[in-house]
Amino acid sequence: MIKTFGQAYKFVLKSKVCTVFGSKNSPYPSLWDNTDLSEDKPKAGGWSPKVTAVWDWKTRIPQTYPAEVFYGKVRGGDAVLMEMQHFREVHYAEAYQPVHELDVLCQEIFELIRLEADYTGPLRKRAIERLACTKSQFDTALKKLQISLNVVRSNDPKMKNDFWLPMREVHLDIVQQHER
Repeated sequence: MIKTFGQAYKFVLKSKVCTVFGSKNSPYPSLWDNTDLSEDKPKAGGWSPKVTAVWDWKTRIPQTYPAEVFYGKVRGGDAVLMEMQHFREVHYAEAYQPVHELDVLCQEIFELIRLEADYTGPLRKRAIERLACTKSQFDTALKKLQISLNVVRSNDPKMKNDFWLPMREVHLDIVQQHER
């Protein structure tokens, strides 16, 4: 069972693909289900040690090891950590869908990100103002853009919240490899 950052990192590599938080319908093991930390909330309030650790690891592992671990979403919407070789050789080819094949809102939100990468909050606000969509419609479209591998979260450790970039700006080598 996982108790440390190093063990979590090794678990991701060994698993090839793992969900961050468990999902009944997922074929993948989860970091959450394999973490052996207390789920009891502190008396002073806040998150349990388990929530705190798993939330930290889902961000810090791909930031610390960007050449070894990919963070994204898979069909069904589960957040996953994926061993980079698996992402490169198997997952990208299976999951990539060109943005022009997605619905119009996805295409418009992709254009907002392509022209001006941004954090989720300001990006959502711009989309709602310019595209007259709801928060729910925006969130669904952003999820579809992640699942289809058109956008990806920045791994820059200075970014404390989700900052969205076009996939080709982060993984140009992988995108070009599959365009051939």
